[in-house]
Amino acid sequence: MIKKFMDGYFKGVVESLNEVCHEKVKKVSDILHDAYQHKRYVFIMGNGGSASTASHFACDLGKTTITDGKPRFRVISLNDNVPLMTALSNDFGYDKVFIEQLINLVNPGDIVICITGSGNSPNVLEAIRYAKGCGAVTIGLLGFGGGKLKDVVHEHITISNRNYGQIEDVHLILCHAITQYFKEKIANSE
Repeated sequence: MIKKFMDGYFKGVVESLNEVCHEKVKKVSDILHDAYQHKRYVFIMGNGGSASTASHFACDLGKTTITDGKPRFRVISLNDNVPLMTALSNDFGYDKVFIEQLINLVNPGDIVICITGSGNSPNVLEAIRYAKGCGAVTIGLLGFGGGKLKDVVHEHITISNRNYGQIEDVHLILCHAITQYFKEKIANSE
């Protein structure tokens, strides 16, 4: 019973990985590289398991890419200040938890990344719309075929899978691949 379940689960992850458009990954990587070169900030957000992935991605971009004598990524996960998130949620509502942080922080040319399984989270949609209005470049790592965010972000990597666990697995793999790509690219740059 467990083998059949695991085989099916792994098959879903592999099918989703095969669905990833490499050209989209290149576009996202190019945007992040430009942010790195111009010392722009990268803000990352998500809810639930995607919040964990957002924190993990920010940690990896900020730490794993460190190379002696080279600039560092300026990256912040909007999920990591729990007291601020609960204060904003209490006073303004959970739909405002990300936008209120961006109002304090985002500047034109910064990058705002959302990670979401459904692509329909109201707090993420509101924050992405605000970021775009401020001149930030917006990126989505999306599941469920992209949801509403697919048509809002500048660039996205979208899979059609509707299993949250498998979507989150693929998103984390993408974050690791992009981070390791940058570590190598930064180490080999002059």
